[in-house]
Amino acid sequence: MHRKLAAILVGDFVASTSAMELDEEQTIARVVYCMSLIGEVVASFGGRVFNTAGDAILAEFSSPVNALRAAMEARLAIGSVPRTCTHDMRFGLHLADVAVVGDDLRGDGVNIASRIEASAEPGEIEVSEALYDQVRRVSPCAFEAIGERHLKGVSEPVKIYRVGAAMDRHRFQVAPTRAPPPSSIRPTSVAVAPFTTASVADQDQTFLAEGMTDDLTLELSRLKSLFVTSRSASMVLRTTDPVEIGKSLGVHYVVAGSIRKAGSYVRLNISLAGTERGHLVWSDRIQRPFEEILDVMDEITARVAATVSGRIEQSELAAARLKRPESMSAYEHYLRGLDHHRLAGVADFHLHEAMHWFEKAMKADPSFGRPFAMHVCSWSSLPSFDLRLGELQTAHALELDPTDPEAHRVMGSLKMKRGDFAASRFHHEKAIEMAPNDAYTIGRCAAFYLFAGEPERALQLLDRAETLDPFLPVWITEERVASLYTLGRYQEMFEVSHKLPFQTRRTYIYRIAARMACSDLDRARQLVSQALALDPTLSVEYLRMQELFEDAAITASLVDRTCAAGLPSSPATGEIAHVASSHSRNDVAQNTLP
Repeated sequence: MHRKLAAILVGDFVASTSAMELDEEQTIARVVYCMSLIGEVVASFGGRVFNTAGDAILAEFSSPVNALRAAMEARLAIGSVPRTCTHDMRFGLHLADVAVVGDDLRGDGVNIASRIEASAEPGEIEVSEALYDQVRRVSPCAFEAIGERHLKGVSEPVKIYRVGAAMDRHRFQVAPTRAPPPSSIRPTSVAVAPFTTASVADQDQTFLAEGMTDDLTLELSRLKSLFVTSRSASMVLRTTDPVEIGKSLGVHYVVAGSIRKAGSYVRLNISLAGTERGHLVWSDRIQRPFEEILDVMDEITARVAATVSGRIEQSELAAARLKRPESMSAYEHYLRGLDHHRLAGVADFHLHEAMHWFEKAMKADPSFGRPFAMHVCSWSSLPSFDLRLGELQTAHALELDPTDPEAHRVMGSLKMKRGDFAASRFHHEKAIEMAPNDAYTIGRCAAFYLFAGEPERALQLLDRAETLDPFLPVWITEERVASLYTLGRYQEMFEVSHKLPFQTRRTYIYRIAARMACSDLDRARQLVSQALALDPTLSVEYLRMQELFEDAAITASLVDRTCAAGLPSSPATGEIAHVASSHSRNDVAQNTLP
Protein backbone atom coordinates (compact mmCIF):
# COMPACT_ATOMS: atom_id res chain seq x y z
CA MET A 1 0.00 0.00 0.00
CA HIS A 2 1.31 3.41 -0.96
CA ARG A 3 1.92 5.85 1.90
CA LYS A 4 3.05 9.44 2.16
CA LEU A 5 3.65 12.23 4.63
CA ALA A 6 0.94 14.88 4.47
CA ALA A 7 -0.46 17.83 6.38
CA ILE A 8 -4.14 17.07 6.91
CA LEU A 9 -6.76 19.81 7.27
CA VAL A 10 -10.26 19.00 8.49
CA GLY A 11 -12.94 21.69 8.56
CA ASP A 12 -16.52 21.27 9.72
CA PHE A 13 -19.57 23.48 10.06
CA VAL A 14 -20.84 24.05 13.59
CA ALA A 15 -24.54 23.64 14.44
CA SER A 16 -25.58 23.17 10.83
CA THR A 17 -28.14 20.54 11.91
CA SER A 18 -30.10 23.04 14.02
CA ALA A 19 -29.87 25.57 11.19
CA MET A 20 -31.38 22.97 8.84
CA GLU A 21 -34.43 22.71 11.07
CA LEU A 22 -35.05 26.44 10.73
CA ASP A 23 -34.43 26.77 6.99
CA GLU A 24 -33.22 23.63 5.27
CA GLU A 25 -32.87 24.89 1.71
CA GLN A 26 -31.04 28.11 2.56
CA THR A 27 -28.74 26.30 4.97
CA ILE A 28 -27.85 23.67 2.35
CA ALA A 29 -27.22 26.36 -0.27
CA ARG A 30 -25.04 28.33 2.14
CA VAL A 31 -23.04 25.25 3.18
CA VAL A 32 -22.51 24.16 -0.43
CA TYR A 33 -21.33 27.65 -1.37
CA CYS A 34 -18.96 27.80 1.62
CA MET A 35 -17.58 24.36 0.79
CA SER A 36 -16.81 25.51 -2.75
CA LEU A 37 -15.08 28.61 -1.35
CA ILE A 38 -12.94 26.46 0.93
CA GLY A 39 -12.09 24.19 -1.99
CA GLU A 40 -10.84 27.20 -3.94
CA VAL A 41 -8.76 28.35 -0.97
CA VAL A 42 -7.28 24.87 -0.55
CA ALA A 43 -6.30 24.76 -4.23
CA SER A 44 -4.78 28.25 -4.08
CA PHE A 45 -2.38 27.02 -1.39
CA GLY A 46 -1.38 23.91 -3.32
CA GLY A 47 -3.69 21.54 -1.45
CA ARG A 48 -6.23 18.94 -2.56
CA VAL A 49 -9.65 18.12 -1.15
CA PHE A 50 -9.66 14.34 -0.84
CA ASN A 51 -12.96 13.77 0.93
CA THR A 52 -16.15 15.41 2.10
CA ALA A 53 -18.46 13.94 4.68
CA GLY A 54 -21.69 15.77 5.41
CA ASP A 55 -20.67 19.30 6.36
CA ALA A 56 -16.99 18.42 6.74
CA ILE A 57 -14.17 18.89 4.28
CA LEU A 58 -10.84 17.03 4.36
CA ALA A 59 -7.79 18.29 2.48
CA GLU A 60 -4.14 17.37 2.15
CA PHE A 61 -1.07 19.57 1.68
CA SER A 62 2.57 18.80 1.06
CA SER A 63 3.45 21.91 3.09
CA PRO A 64 2.31 22.27 6.74
CA VAL A 65 2.69 26.06 6.44
CA ASN A 66 0.37 26.16 3.44
CA ALA A 67 -2.14 23.99 5.30
CA LEU A 68 -2.15 26.49 8.16
CA ARG A 69 -2.44 29.47 5.84
CA ALA A 70 -5.29 27.79 3.99
CA ALA A 71 -7.19 27.26 7.25
CA MET A 72 -6.74 30.91 8.19
CA GLU A 73 -7.78 32.13 4.76
CA ALA A 74 -10.76 29.75 4.67
CA ARG A 75 -11.99 31.04 8.01
CA LEU A 76 -11.71 34.60 6.72
CA ALA A 77 -13.54 33.69 3.49
CA ILE A 78 -16.40 32.06 5.41
CA GLY A 79 -16.82 35.23 7.45
CA SER A 80 -17.48 37.22 4.27
CA VAL A 81 -20.47 35.06 3.25
CA PRO A 82 -23.87 36.64 4.08
CA ARG A 83 -25.56 35.15 7.17
CA THR A 84 -22.32 33.33 8.00
CA CYS A 85 -19.52 34.24 10.39
CA THR A 86 -16.05 32.94 11.19
CA HIS A 87 -17.47 31.07 14.20
CA ASP A 88 -19.57 28.86 11.94
CA MET A 89 -16.59 26.61 11.22
CA ARG A 90 -13.74 25.04 13.13
CA PHE A 91 -10.57 23.42 11.84
CA GLY A 92 -8.16 20.72 12.96
CA LEU A 93 -4.70 20.16 11.45
CA HIS A 94 -2.20 17.35 11.85
CA LEU A 95 0.98 16.14 10.15
CA ALA A 96 1.25 12.40 9.70
CA ASP A 97 2.19 9.45 7.53
CA VAL A 98 -1.06 8.37 5.86
CA ALA A 99 -2.22 5.58 3.58
CA VAL A 100 -3.27 6.39 0.00
CA VAL A 101 -6.39 4.52 -1.11
CA GLY A 102 -7.32 5.68 -4.60
CA ASP A 103 -8.06 9.40 -4.30
CA ASP A 104 -8.69 9.06 -0.57
CA LEU A 105 -6.33 9.20 2.42
CA ARG A 106 -6.83 7.01 5.47
CA GLY A 107 -5.18 6.07 8.72
CA ASP A 108 -4.57 7.34 12.23
CA GLY A 109 -3.25 10.64 10.92
CA VAL A 110 -6.57 11.50 9.27
CA ASN A 111 -8.45 10.33 12.35
CA ILE A 112 -6.35 12.52 14.67
CA ALA A 113 -6.93 15.60 12.50
CA SER A 114 -10.68 14.89 12.59
CA ARG A 115 -10.67 14.46 16.36
CA ILE A 116 -8.70 17.68 16.85
CA GLU A 117 -11.30 19.51 14.77
CA ALA A 118 -14.19 17.94 16.67
CA SER A 119 -12.73 18.98 20.03
CA ALA A 120 -12.05 22.59 18.97
CA GLU A 121 -14.27 25.50 19.92
CA PRO A 122 -16.41 27.10 17.17
CA GLY A 123 -14.37 29.45 15.02
CA GLU A 124 -11.03 28.08 16.23
CA ILE A 125 -8.14 26.49 14.36
CA GLU A 126 -6.24 23.92 16.41
CA VAL A 127 -3.16 21.94 15.42
CA SER A 128 -1.21 19.00 16.76
CA GLU A 129 2.29 19.33 18.16
CA ALA A 130 3.58 17.43 15.12
CA LEU A 131 2.34 20.16 12.80
CA TYR A 132 3.23 22.99 15.20
CA ASP A 133 6.88 21.89 15.30
CA GLN A 134 7.04 22.25 11.52
CA VAL A 135 5.45 25.70 11.27
CA ARG A 136 6.53 27.52 14.42
CA ARG A 137 9.58 29.14 12.82
CA VAL A 138 7.78 30.32 9.69
CA SER A 139 4.21 30.68 10.89
CA PRO A 140 2.22 33.80 10.03
CA CYS A 141 0.41 33.59 13.36
CA ALA A 142 0.85 33.16 17.08
CA PHE A 143 -0.16 30.05 19.03
CA GLU A 144 -1.58 29.27 22.44
CA ALA A 145 -0.39 26.04 24.04
CA ILE A 146 -3.57 24.22 25.13
CA GLY A 147 -1.81 21.19 26.59
CA GLU A 148 -2.44 17.49 26.17
CA ARG A 149 -5.90 16.38 25.14
CA HIS A 150 -7.36 12.88 25.14
CA LEU A 151 -9.05 12.38 21.78
CA LYS A 152 -11.73 9.83 21.05
CA GLY A 153 -10.29 6.71 19.44
CA VAL A 154 -6.68 7.81 20.02
CA SER A 155 -4.76 5.78 22.62
CA GLU A 156 -2.22 8.44 23.59
CA PRO A 157 -2.91 12.09 24.49
CA VAL A 158 -2.10 14.64 21.80
CA LYS A 159 -0.55 18.01 22.60
CA ILE A 160 -2.68 20.75 21.05
CA TYR A 161 -1.94 24.35 20.04
CA ARG A 162 -4.63 26.91 19.23
CA VAL A 163 -3.96 29.34 16.40
CA GLY A 164 -4.10 32.98 17.41
CA ALA A 165 -3.95 36.24 15.50
CA ALA A 166 -1.44 36.96 12.78
CA MET A 167 1.82 38.25 14.20
CA ASP A 168 3.17 41.70 13.58
CA ARG A 169 6.78 40.58 13.71
CA HIS A 170 8.63 37.34 13.60
CA ARG A 171 12.30 36.69 12.96
CA PHE A 172 11.62 33.86 10.55
CA GLN A 173 8.81 35.35 8.47
CA VAL A 174 10.11 36.56 5.15
CA ALA A 175 8.54 38.82 2.57
CA PRO A 176 9.41 40.03 -0.93
CA THR A 177 11.48 43.19 -0.81
CA ARG A 178 11.96 45.94 -3.33
CA ALA A 179 15.66 45.18 -3.81
CA PRO A 180 16.19 43.64 -7.28
CA PRO A 181 18.38 40.54 -7.63
CA PRO A 182 22.04 41.55 -7.93
CA SER A 183 23.19 41.82 -11.54
CA SER A 184 26.81 41.07 -10.68
CA ILE A 185 28.98 39.60 -7.97
CA ARG A 186 29.94 42.20 -5.37
CA PRO A 187 33.62 42.55 -4.48
CA THR A 188 34.84 41.31 -1.07
CA SER A 189 31.49 39.68 -0.38
CA VAL A 190 30.50 36.57 1.56
CA ALA A 191 27.34 34.75 2.65
CA VAL A 192 27.18 32.68 5.82
CA ALA A 193 24.96 29.66 5.28
CA PRO A 194 23.15 28.35 8.37
CA PHE A 195 25.28 25.88 10.28
CA THR A 196 23.66 22.50 10.66
CA THR A 197 23.85 19.81 13.29
CA ALA A 198 25.92 16.83 12.28
CA SER A 199 23.11 14.28 12.47
CA VAL A 200 19.41 13.84 13.13
CA ALA A 201 20.28 12.78 16.67
CA ASP A 202 21.68 16.26 17.30
CA GLN A 203 18.52 18.19 16.44
CA ASP A 204 18.19 19.30 20.06
CA GLN A 205 21.42 21.25 19.47
CA THR A 206 19.90 23.40 16.74
CA PHE A 207 20.13 26.38 19.10
CA LEU A 208 23.92 25.95 19.18
CA ALA A 209 24.25 25.76 15.39
CA GLU A 210 22.06 28.84 14.89
CA GLY A 211 23.82 30.79 17.62
CA MET A 212 27.26 30.07 16.21
CA THR A 213 26.05 31.07 12.74
CA ASP A 214 24.74 34.37 14.06
CA ASP A 215 27.93 35.14 15.97
CA LEU A 216 30.12 34.47 12.92
CA THR A 217 27.83 36.57 10.71
CA LEU A 218 27.80 39.46 13.19
CA GLU A 219 31.57 39.48 13.61
CA LEU A 220 32.12 39.44 9.85
CA SER A 221 29.51 42.18 9.36
CA ARG A 222 31.39 44.41 11.80
CA LEU A 223 34.32 44.45 9.37
CA LYS A 224 33.85 47.56 7.23
CA SER A 225 35.82 46.05 4.34
CA LEU A 226 33.38 43.16 3.82
CA PHE A 227 29.90 42.84 2.32
CA VAL A 228 28.11 40.16 4.36
CA THR A 229 24.63 38.78 3.73
CA SER A 230 22.64 37.48 6.67
CA ARG A 231 21.94 33.94 7.79
CA SER A 232 18.24 34.35 6.96
CA ALA A 233 19.06 35.15 3.33
CA SER A 234 20.96 31.90 2.92
CA MET A 235 18.32 29.97 4.85
CA VAL A 236 15.43 31.13 2.66
CA LEU A 237 17.20 29.98 -0.50
CA ARG A 238 17.08 26.38 0.77
CA THR A 239 20.11 25.38 -1.25
CA THR A 240 23.68 24.47 -0.36
CA ASP A 241 24.95 25.00 -3.90
CA PRO A 242 27.52 27.85 -3.74
CA VAL A 243 26.88 28.76 -7.38
CA GLU A 244 23.14 29.22 -6.78
CA ILE A 245 23.74 31.19 -3.59
CA GLY A 246 26.24 33.39 -5.42
CA LYS A 247 23.77 34.16 -8.22
CA SER A 248 20.90 34.91 -5.83
CA LEU A 249 22.82 37.00 -3.31
CA GLY A 250 25.62 38.43 -5.45
CA VAL A 251 28.48 37.16 -3.29
CA HIS A 252 31.94 35.81 -4.10
CA TYR A 253 32.14 33.25 -1.30
CA VAL A 254 29.94 31.07 0.90
CA VAL A 255 30.83 29.87 4.39
CA ALA A 256 29.13 26.63 5.43
CA GLY A 257 29.53 24.31 8.36
CA SER A 258 28.11 21.75 10.74
CA ILE A 259 28.55 21.44 14.48
CA ARG A 260 28.15 18.71 17.05
CA LYS A 261 28.64 18.90 20.79
CA ALA A 262 29.50 15.58 22.41
CA GLY A 263 30.19 15.78 26.12
CA SER A 264 32.74 18.51 26.75
CA TYR A 265 33.98 18.53 23.14
CA VAL A 266 32.72 20.21 19.98
CA ARG A 267 33.28 18.96 16.46
CA LEU A 268 33.09 21.60 13.76
CA ASN A 269 33.25 21.07 10.01
CA ILE A 270 33.77 24.39 8.24
CA SER A 271 34.37 25.30 4.60
CA LEU A 272 34.69 28.31 2.32
CA ALA A 273 33.62 27.87 -1.30
CA GLY A 274 33.85 30.18 -4.29
CA THR A 275 30.59 30.90 -6.08
CA GLU A 276 31.90 31.29 -9.61
CA ARG A 277 32.46 27.56 -10.15
CA GLY A 278 31.48 26.19 -6.74
CA HIS A 279 35.08 25.22 -6.02
CA LEU A 280 36.24 24.57 -2.46
CA VAL A 281 38.72 27.23 -1.34
CA TRP A 282 39.46 25.59 1.99
CA SER A 283 37.85 23.30 4.53
CA ASP A 284 38.70 22.15 8.00
CA ARG A 285 37.62 19.64 10.60
CA ILE A 286 38.11 20.86 14.12
CA GLN A 287 37.62 19.11 17.45
CA ARG A 288 38.20 21.20 20.54
CA PRO A 289 36.94 21.43 24.11
CA PHE A 290 33.73 23.46 24.18
CA GLU A 291 35.52 26.09 26.28
CA GLU A 292 37.75 26.86 23.28
CA ILE A 293 35.05 27.11 20.61
CA LEU A 294 34.92 30.91 20.66
CA ASP A 295 38.67 31.05 20.08
CA VAL A 296 38.06 28.79 17.09
CA MET A 297 35.39 31.20 15.82
CA ASP A 298 37.89 34.06 16.06
CA GLU A 299 40.32 32.05 13.96
CA ILE A 300 37.62 31.28 11.40
CA THR A 301 36.59 34.95 11.22
CA ALA A 302 40.17 36.00 10.54
CA ARG A 303 40.67 33.27 7.94
CA VAL A 304 37.43 34.06 6.09
CA ALA A 305 38.14 37.79 6.15
CA ALA A 306 41.69 37.34 4.88
CA THR A 307 40.54 35.11 2.01
CA VAL A 308 37.63 37.31 0.96
CA SER A 309 39.30 40.72 1.19
CA GLY A 310 42.87 39.67 0.44
CA ARG A 311 44.32 41.50 3.42
CA ILE A 312 42.86 42.78 6.64
CA GLU A 313 44.42 44.63 9.53
CA GLN A 314 44.64 42.93 12.91
CA SER A 315 43.31 46.11 14.51
CA GLU A 316 40.11 45.82 12.46
CA LEU A 317 39.73 42.17 13.45
CA ALA A 318 40.22 43.05 17.10
CA ALA A 319 37.62 45.83 16.91
CA ALA A 320 35.12 43.48 15.29
CA ARG A 321 35.49 40.82 17.97
CA LEU A 322 32.54 40.59 20.35
CA LYS A 323 33.31 40.47 24.05
CA ARG A 324 33.53 36.84 25.10
CA PRO A 325 31.98 35.29 28.20
CA GLU A 326 34.32 33.93 30.83
CA SER A 327 32.01 30.96 31.39
CA MET A 328 31.08 28.74 28.45
CA SER A 329 28.06 27.46 30.34
CA ALA A 330 26.87 31.08 30.34
CA TYR A 331 27.34 31.19 26.58
CA GLU A 332 25.35 27.99 26.10
CA HIS A 333 22.57 29.31 28.36
CA TYR A 334 22.56 32.53 26.33
CA LEU A 335 22.18 30.65 23.04
CA ARG A 336 19.28 28.62 24.43
CA GLY A 337 17.61 31.83 25.56
CA LEU A 338 18.17 33.40 22.16
CA ASP A 339 16.51 30.44 20.44
CA HIS A 340 13.37 30.88 22.56
CA HIS A 341 13.50 34.66 22.17
CA ARG A 342 13.31 34.36 18.40
CA LEU A 343 10.11 32.36 18.79
CA ALA A 344 8.53 34.72 21.31
CA GLY A 345 5.82 35.81 18.89
CA VAL A 346 4.82 32.22 18.14
CA ALA A 347 3.76 31.20 21.65
CA ASP A 348 3.95 33.11 24.93
CA PHE A 349 5.78 30.39 26.82
CA HIS A 350 8.86 31.08 24.69
CA LEU A 351 9.16 34.51 26.34
CA HIS A 352 9.32 32.98 29.79
CA GLU A 353 11.74 30.30 28.63
CA ALA A 354 13.97 32.95 27.04
CA MET A 355 14.06 34.97 30.26
CA HIS A 356 14.80 31.81 32.25
CA TRP A 357 17.85 30.96 30.14
CA PHE A 358 19.11 34.55 30.00
CA GLU A 359 18.88 34.70 33.80
CA LYS A 360 20.90 31.48 34.05
CA ALA A 361 23.52 33.03 31.75
CA MET A 362 23.61 36.20 33.86
CA LYS A 363 24.18 34.18 37.02
CA ALA A 364 26.78 31.91 35.43
CA ASP A 365 28.84 34.88 34.20
CA PRO A 366 27.89 38.32 35.60
CA SER A 367 30.52 39.94 33.34
CA PHE A 368 28.86 38.74 30.10
CA GLY A 369 26.81 41.69 28.88
CA ARG A 370 24.62 40.36 26.08
CA PRO A 371 22.28 38.22 28.24
CA PHE A 372 21.44 41.31 30.32
CA ALA A 373 20.32 43.23 27.21
CA MET A 374 18.45 40.31 25.69
CA HIS A 375 16.69 39.61 28.99
CA VAL A 376 15.30 43.15 28.82
CA CYS A 377 14.30 42.55 25.22
CA SER A 378 12.23 39.50 26.20
CA TRP A 379 10.86 41.12 29.34
CA SER A 380 9.66 44.15 27.37
CA SER A 381 7.07 41.92 25.70
CA LEU A 382 5.34 41.12 29.00
CA PRO A 383 2.80 43.16 30.99
CA SER A 384 5.16 43.09 33.99
CA PHE A 385 7.83 45.09 32.15
CA ASP A 386 9.22 48.07 34.04
CA LEU A 387 10.76 50.65 31.70
CA ARG A 388 12.98 52.24 34.37
CA LEU A 389 14.42 48.90 35.49
CA GLY A 390 14.83 47.88 31.86
CA GLU A 391 16.90 50.99 31.18
CA LEU A 392 19.08 50.33 34.24
CA GLN A 393 19.72 46.73 33.23
CA THR A 394 20.53 47.66 29.63
CA ALA A 395 22.86 50.40 30.88
CA HIS A 396 24.62 47.71 32.91
CA ALA A 397 24.94 45.57 29.77
CA LEU A 398 26.59 48.52 28.00
CA GLU A 399 28.96 49.05 30.92
CA LEU A 400 30.03 45.43 30.54
CA ASP A 401 30.41 45.72 26.75
CA PRO A 402 30.17 49.23 25.25
CA THR A 403 30.76 47.80 21.75
CA ASP A 404 27.71 45.51 21.62
CA PRO A 405 25.45 46.84 18.81
CA GLU A 406 22.45 44.86 20.06
CA ALA A 407 22.64 46.43 23.52
CA HIS A 408 22.83 49.89 21.95
CA ARG A 409 19.81 49.14 19.77
CA VAL A 410 17.78 47.87 22.72
CA MET A 411 18.68 50.97 24.72
CA GLY A 412 17.74 53.14 21.75
CA SER A 413 14.29 51.56 21.65
CA LEU A 414 13.83 52.02 25.39
CA LYS A 415 14.77 55.69 25.17
CA MET A 416 12.36 56.16 22.27
CA LYS A 417 9.62 54.57 24.35
CA ARG A 418 10.34 57.11 27.07
CA GLY A 419 10.22 59.92 24.52
CA ASP A 420 13.92 60.79 24.78
CA PHE A 421 14.64 60.92 21.06
CA ALA A 422 18.06 62.56 21.49
CA ALA A 423 19.36 59.65 23.58
CA SER A 424 17.60 57.20 21.29
CA ARG A 425 19.38 58.70 18.28
CA PHE A 426 22.77 58.33 19.98
CA HIS A 427 22.27 54.62 20.67
CA HIS A 428 20.78 53.79 17.27
CA GLU A 429 23.66 55.55 15.52
CA LYS A 430 26.12 53.64 17.70
CA ALA A 431 24.45 50.36 16.75
CA ILE A 432 24.82 51.15 13.04
CA GLU A 433 28.41 52.29 13.53
CA MET A 434 29.31 49.04 15.28
CA ALA A 435 27.54 46.73 12.82
CA PRO A 436 27.71 48.60 9.50
CA ASN A 437 27.02 45.50 7.40
CA ASP A 438 24.42 43.78 9.55
CA ALA A 439 21.10 43.87 7.70
CA TYR A 440 19.04 43.17 10.78
CA THR A 441 20.57 45.98 12.85
CA ILE A 442 20.28 48.49 10.02
CA GLY A 443 16.68 47.54 9.26
CA ARG A 444 15.66 47.77 12.91
CA CYS A 445 17.30 51.16 13.33
CA ALA A 446 15.24 52.46 10.40
CA ALA A 447 12.22 52.45 12.74
CA PHE A 448 13.84 55.13 14.88
CA TYR A 449 14.25 57.51 11.95
CA LEU A 450 10.63 56.92 10.93
CA PHE A 451 9.34 57.90 14.36
CA ALA A 452 11.86 60.74 14.66
CA GLY A 453 10.34 62.38 11.59
CA GLU A 454 12.99 61.35 9.05
CA PRO A 455 11.15 58.86 6.80
CA GLU A 456 13.54 59.49 3.89
CA ARG A 457 16.47 58.42 6.07
CA ALA A 458 14.43 55.40 7.17
CA LEU A 459 13.90 54.42 3.53
CA GLN A 460 17.63 54.77 2.82
CA LEU A 461 18.43 52.39 5.67
CA LEU A 462 15.74 49.96 4.53
CA ASP A 463 17.25 50.01 1.04
CA ARG A 464 20.66 49.26 2.53
CA ALA A 465 19.28 46.43 4.67
CA GLU A 466 17.48 44.88 1.71
CA THR A 467 20.63 45.09 -0.39
CA LEU A 468 22.47 43.14 2.29
CA ASP A 469 19.59 40.70 2.66
CA PRO A 470 16.80 40.45 0.06
CA PHE A 471 14.92 38.00 2.31
CA LEU A 472 14.39 40.05 5.45
CA PRO A 473 11.33 39.29 7.60
CA VAL A 474 7.90 40.86 7.20
CA TRP A 475 8.65 43.75 9.56
CA ILE A 476 11.00 45.29 6.98
CA THR A 477 8.01 45.82 4.68
CA GLU A 478 5.96 47.17 7.59
CA GLU A 479 8.56 49.88 8.17
CA ARG A 480 8.58 50.74 4.47
CA VAL A 481 4.77 50.95 4.43
CA ALA A 482 4.81 53.30 7.44
CA SER A 483 7.57 55.45 5.93
CA LEU A 484 5.78 55.80 2.60
CA TYR A 485 2.54 56.70 4.39
CA THR A 486 4.31 59.41 6.37
CA LEU A 487 5.65 60.86 3.12
CA GLY A 488 2.18 60.82 1.55
CA ARG A 489 3.28 58.36 -1.16
CA TYR A 490 0.08 56.36 -0.82
CA GLN A 491 -0.04 54.57 -4.17
CA GLU A 492 3.51 53.33 -3.73
CA MET A 493 2.58 52.26 -0.20
CA PHE A 494 -0.37 50.21 -1.50
CA GLU A 495 1.86 48.47 -4.03
CA VAL A 496 4.44 47.57 -1.37
CA SER A 497 1.87 46.27 1.12
CA HIS A 498 0.20 44.08 -1.51
CA LYS A 499 3.45 42.15 -1.94
CA LEU A 500 3.22 40.78 1.59
CA PRO A 501 2.25 37.10 1.93
CA PHE A 502 -0.23 38.24 4.60
CA GLN A 503 -1.29 41.52 6.16
CA THR A 504 -0.41 42.49 9.73
CA ARG A 505 -2.10 44.79 12.21
CA ARG A 506 0.30 47.60 11.34
CA THR A 507 -0.14 47.32 7.58
CA TYR A 508 -3.91 47.33 8.02
CA ILE A 509 -3.71 50.49 10.13
CA TYR A 510 -1.64 52.36 7.57
CA ARG A 511 -3.71 51.11 4.64
CA ILE A 512 -6.92 52.22 6.38
CA ALA A 513 -5.48 55.67 7.11
CA ALA A 514 -4.14 56.01 3.57
CA ARG A 515 -7.53 55.12 2.06
CA MET A 516 -9.14 57.79 4.22
CA ALA A 517 -6.49 60.27 3.07
CA CYS A 518 -7.48 59.36 -0.50
CA SER A 519 -11.19 59.90 0.37
CA ASP A 520 -11.93 56.22 -0.26
CA LEU A 521 -14.25 55.62 2.71
CA ASP A 522 -15.82 52.42 1.36
CA ARG A 523 -12.48 50.71 0.87
CA ALA A 524 -11.27 51.93 4.26
CA ARG A 525 -14.31 50.39 5.94
CA GLN A 526 -13.72 47.12 4.10
CA LEU A 527 -10.17 47.08 5.42
CA VAL A 528 -11.43 47.71 8.96
CA SER A 529 -13.72 44.68 8.64
CA GLN A 530 -10.86 42.53 7.34
CA ALA A 531 -8.53 43.72 10.09
CA LEU A 532 -11.06 42.96 12.83
CA ALA A 533 -11.72 39.53 11.34
CA LEU A 534 -7.98 38.92 11.55
CA ASP A 535 -7.73 40.29 15.10
CA PRO A 536 -10.92 41.28 16.97
CA THR A 537 -8.79 43.05 19.61
CA LEU A 538 -7.41 45.59 17.15
CA SER A 539 -8.26 49.13 18.16
CA VAL A 540 -7.07 52.72 18.20
CA GLU A 541 -5.65 51.95 21.64
CA TYR A 542 -3.21 49.55 19.98
CA LEU A 543 -2.27 52.26 17.47
CA ARG A 544 -1.48 54.76 20.22
CA MET A 545 0.78 52.25 21.96
CA GLN A 546 2.68 51.28 18.82
CA GLU A 547 3.08 54.31 16.59
CA LEU A 548 5.10 56.60 18.85
CA PHE A 549 6.00 59.47 16.54
CA GLU A 550 7.96 62.33 18.04
CA ASP A 551 5.59 64.60 16.13
CA ALA A 552 2.29 63.96 17.92
CA ALA A 553 0.38 65.39 14.96
CA ILE A 554 1.25 62.33 12.85
CA THR A 555 -0.13 59.96 15.48
CA ALA A 556 -3.21 62.17 15.88
CA SER A 557 -3.82 62.05 12.14
CA LEU A 558 -3.57 58.25 12.17
CA VAL A 559 -6.04 58.11 15.05
CA ASP A 560 -8.52 60.48 13.40
CA ARG A 561 -8.45 58.68 10.07
CA THR A 562 -8.77 55.15 11.45
CA CYS A 563 -11.55 56.24 13.84
CA ALA A 564 -13.44 57.84 10.96
CA ALA A 565 -13.17 54.55 9.06
CA GLY A 566 -14.78 52.67 11.96
CA LEU A 567 -11.86 51.20 13.89
CA PRO A 568 -12.98 50.82 17.53
CA SER A 569 -11.41 53.23 19.99
CA SER A 570 -10.77 50.36 22.42
CA PRO A 571 -11.01 46.55 22.30
CA ALA A 572 -14.45 45.00 22.35
CA THR A 573 -15.83 43.89 25.70
CA GLY A 574 -14.41 40.51 26.63
CA GLU A 575 -11.20 41.14 24.75
CA ILE A 576 -9.55 43.35 27.39
CA ALA A 577 -7.70 40.52 29.10
CA HIS A 578 -6.35 39.32 25.79
CA VAL A 579 -5.16 42.81 24.93
CA ALA A 580 -3.31 43.03 28.24
CA SER A 581 -1.15 40.10 27.21
CA SER A 582 -0.85 40.50 23.45
CA HIS A 583 -0.90 44.25 22.88
CA SER A 584 1.38 44.92 25.80
CA ARG A 585 4.09 43.96 23.34
CA ASN A 586 4.67 47.64 23.06
CA ASP A 587 7.01 49.63 20.91
CA VAL A 588 10.00 48.45 22.94
CA ALA A 589 9.21 44.83 22.19
CA GLN A 590 8.26 45.42 18.58
CA ASN A 591 11.48 47.27 17.88
CA THR A 592 13.82 44.98 19.76
CA LEU A 593 12.74 41.45 18.92
CA PRO A 594 15.37 39.81 16.73
